[in-house]
Amino acid sequence: MGFQIMSMSDAAASRVKAIVENSGPEAQGIRVGIKKGGCAGMEYTIDLVREINAKDDLIERDGARVWVDPAAVLYLLGTEMDFETTTLRSGFTFHNPNQTSACGCGESVELKAADLAELARQKQAETA
Repeated sequence: MGFQIMSMSDAAASRVKAIVENSGPEAQGIRVGIKKGGCAGMEYTIDLVREINAKDDLIERDGARVWVDPAAVLYLLGTEMDFETTTLRSGFTFHNPNQTSACGCGESVELKAADLAELARQKQAETA
């Protein structure tokens, strides 16, 4: 039984496509991962993909392509990636059910690994 790792909003897909279009012919999409850092313990990473890593998982929407670092998969299961613009900032946001807390500035988060047994129960309930 497979799980969707991540989804993208329309705004996120549109922004990913714009980044790729403005980054030259070698640009393929972006790569999302996580790293240790920040006051809450972890930070999301976003990098331009010029060479595809066969170990990464691919998420696609409306022509936008996002690869997910295998080391981040358990922390990103069920996450929706969005893009928002406010008066003070613009950037990708992550609505992550595995987030347990965040720092006050919103730059770092505390994440727990997804509960695969709970995800299986939810998927089974959806199909019943």
